[in-house]
Amino acid sequence: MKTLRAFTAVLSLGLLLLASGCSVVQQGADVLKGTGTISAEQANTIQKTSETIRSTFGEISEEEEYYIGRSVAALILSRYPVLQNAALTQYISTMGSAIALFSDRPETFAGYHFLVLDTDEVNALAAPGGMIFLTKGLIKRCKDEDTLALILAHEIGHVTAKHGLQSIKKSRLVDAFKLLGTAAIKTYAPDTVAKLTGIFEDTLGDIVGSLVERGYDRKFEYEADGMAVKFAGRAHYDTGGLTRFLKTMVGDSSAASGKGWFKTHPSPQDRISEATPAITALGAVKIADARTARFKQAVAGLK
Repeated sequence: MKTLRAFTAVLSLGLLLLASGCSVVQQGADVLKGTGTISAEQANTIQKTSETIRSTFGEISEEEEYYIGRSVAALILSRYPVLQNAALTQYISTMGSAIALFSDRPETFAGYHFLVLDTDEVNALAAPGGMIFLTKGLIKRCKDEDTLALILAHEIGHVTAKHGLQSIKKSRLVDAFKLLGTAAIKTYAPDTVAKLTGIFEDTLGDIVGSLVERGYDRKFEYEADGMAVKFAGRAHYDTGGLTRFLKTMVGDSSAASGKGWFKTHPSPQDRISEATPAITALGAVKIADARTARFKQAVAGLK
């Protein structure tokens, strides 16, 4: 538990880099090190990172985006266990990385990373910087590789358009910074430092909430669908896979739970209507037998 708190504190202070000058960040790192919240090595890492950080949200670099995404990913993984299926994870990672090469943003600071979450909840999440999560429940909804490819392309679209960063800007992170007396941080007592750490922990929770509970703005979902059709089409997948997946969600009894995908996405009927013109324009693509075979092998035994 202590390790988790220290890790969260490091990630939280990393976000502080986005709103403070380098000298303030170094003072804050010294305070957390002095109270034993973080180690001397972690404090040194924070200070080095601060050299490239600016004071506004308007120009977040790819490196900064990576640190934010890592923070978000850590909290997502505190909510959901990772599926222990190396073969399926490798299959998803290989396919996702290949589709990313056909996107408008084929590279991120630390590359794209894909994980399967061990939950029957139907959902997919894209953290800033290229950290993408699919749930076991969602994969079980896909009947072929082309459908799964469109889901991956949709999440890659979120990363490409930096929808996650735009969601972060809307969180109460900004309000937290306003409350922070940066000039006085070096004089904060341990109990105040604990409160400060708590503020940033809660703020990170809000960010994850925007991905897991509230979802992206609906216009972002439509935009990601459009990019999914474009990117998967470039990779010669059958883009009709998107509507095949959405049709499985129409009238689904799980919708009553209001969880996961059903809580964070526009209605499947609306998304089908929005995406159909672009899919029709590209035309149908024959689903390759090889793709079907490797898909069935990858999901075999998935319960």
